[in-house]
Amino acid sequence: MSHAPPLGDLLRLYAAGSAVTCDPVEQGLLNRGYRLCTTRGRYFLKHHFDPDTADPVAIERRHAATQRLAALGVPVAPPLADRDGRTVAVVGGDAYALHPWIDGRHRHGGQLTPGQCARLGALLGAVHACLERVMPPKGRTPPATSPHPVRSADPADTFALIDDLLAHVRRHRPSDAFDALARHRLLERRALLEQHADRRPPRGASVGWVHGDFHPFNLLYKGDAPAAIVDWDRLGVQPRAEEAVRAAAIFFVRPAGALDLSKVRAYARAYRRAARATPSELAAAVHRVWWERLNDFWMLRWHYERGDTRADPQFPAASALAVWWTREYDAVCDAFVE
Repeated sequence: MSHAPPLGDLLRLYAAGSAVTCDPVEQGLLNRGYRLCTTRGRYFLKHHFDPDTADPVAIERRHAATQRLAALGVPVAPPLADRDGRTVAVVGGDAYALHPWIDGRHRHGGQLTPGQCARLGALLGAVHACLERVMPPKGRTPPATSPHPVRSADPADTFALIDDLLAHVRRHRPSDAFDALARHRLLERRALLEQHADRRPPRGASVGWVHGDFHPFNLLYKGDAPAAIVDWDRLGVQPRAEEAVRAAAIFFVRPAGALDLSKVRAYARAYRRAARATPSELAAAVHRVWWERLNDFWMLRWHYERGDTRADPQFPAASALAVWWTREYDAVCDAFVE
């Protein structure tokens, strides 16, 4: 991260003392974060620069939601207000927010006991239930900011994208191991889609307010307990159960691309109880997220279209998961609904 934030102007707005240290936080793909130590305390400084989510009015709306969630006991880290009571500071045309620093660490599903997996599912279920209480009715909301569409992917569009990505792979010089894996997975995925093209799911249902990006890097633990859910930039209205399935596919994927189904089962049972979600909702969500994984190539698009390699380490497991999930479809569905 080479973009230094305008600390002097920001700290004057917040009356937060003088900067002592300011170190970039390396995790996070779409926004820049800094661990900031001043003469008055420790903070997390967030620079909102993703054009899809950086509108100051929208940021303040999300901030208000986290404040209401905190009042209900949801573990979040609401932003601090500046001298004028605003939670977004615009300096030099860029939007910033100052949060209290939360001492904690990220934990992947492989580091969680079955009991902690159940606690994770209950937490996400509580988030969904509490969002229903604190957010406006779904019929009177701004457009959802989550990148996951209610309409399922059209395989015809995916076949065209696969051909385009294969052309990128062929042109890349010098060819490397990533290119070889990409080519293998693209050809493999095309064959799977040809085999399962008739299983395209209908539009999603049972929409509600969701976090929009619930994964290990957006949850901090203190010891064994969740301390704060962070990064609410994708807060929006989407099929709720799909967020539960999507999160499990990130938390509980093993390096070789299989899901730890015993942990998924504990997580899903607790989620269903907390969110009052039915097994049929989860079954439909499993099908739609499976289809999403079959048709999704965002990591390869970042790599080949944008020259952005930050997601490359995730690609081996994520790309293998789609293949494994197709083979073990019934077992995955059972783990979410039993």
